Amino acid sequence: MNPVFGQTGLLRMGLCLMDTIQNIHAEIDRQTAPIENIHADRLQCRRGCCACCIDDLTVFDVEAEPIRRHYPELLTRGTPHPPGACAFLDDHGGCRIYAHRPYVCRTQGLPLRWIDELDDGTPVEMRDICPLNDEGEPIETLPEDQCWTIGPFEAELVDLEKEMDGGQMRRVALRSLFG
Repeated sequence: MNPVFGQTGLLRMGLCLMDTIQNIHAEIDRQTAPIENIHADRLQCRRGCCACCIDDLTVFDVEAEPIRRHYPELLTRGTPHPPGACAFLDDHGGCRIYAHRPYVCRTQGLPLRWIDELDDGTPVEMRDICPLNDEGEPIETLPEDQCWTIGPFEAELVDLEKEMDGGQMRRVALRSLFG
């Protein structure tokens, strides 16, 4: 039991947490949709493409909780995908928790951008895209709004996790969710 919230507080927070995570995921989906549409011809991400669905992915406990709540049968009686790929893949490379997949799974494949620092502390923009995607405009020349910016939603998840676990920042391996 979380010492910060106590049993009654956890119940209230659990309901609020599910709404909050659902709202965060809905907003991520809303914001990624135009980027996906812009790059639809180049993106190879679709059912069965699971190259980024690797084993040992971890998420904050706040994102593991919706999986626990929505898929108890799968977690207790289901069989995880064999090691080497995400435990939640089915035999055809499809995601068995797609509706409640975590943040990292919602943005994979998109052109990504983030701010990093050089050794001297100078900020520098970095960009990347899945190498399986078709050639297209070089990601270095794409306008910012045609890339997914890493940072803001991660910060929201960090804050939510801190609130939930009292600052422990516990991460959960997706495979470990199976009983």
